[in-house]
Amino acid sequence: MKRNALILIMLTIFSIMAVAQNSEKPRMSREELAEKQALYIAHEIALDDASTTKFVAAYCAYQKEVWALGPRVKENKDTEMTEAEAEQLIQARFERSQKILTIREKYYKEYSKFLTAKQIERVYEIERQLMHRLSKSKKGGK
Repeated sequence: MKRNALILIMLTIFSIMAVAQNSEKPRMSREELAEKQALYIAHEIALDDASTTKFVAAYCAYQKEVWALGPRVKENKDTEMTEAEAEQLIQARFERSQKILTIREKYYKEYSKFLTAKQIERVYEIERQLMHRLSKSKKGGK
């Protein structure tokens, strides 16, 4: 039953995104998407209203901090990299990963104020699933 609910919610989100892309209305903003994801996660882990409010605020703040880091560091696949460029690329990825880890640790402490460790683990699991589905939809379902 939970799987069916998940599928239904995801189909709804993807339908909204598809309609927004094909209509003259602007697409859902990052902030709106983060809030919808947070509400979905809160629903999935059966949070009460007070905890849902705290979680949505914390999750949206977490997302904003990650977005502030800028886009992922990507290599240019069209040109051959020198050793120095490859080293620089790897170091930039390490730095970004460390910054994300620091942010995740900060919000783990924040979540711990109103969620159990099992609930937080479930949050991470659902978030991974959502990100995986969203990345698949961006790549055309591949």
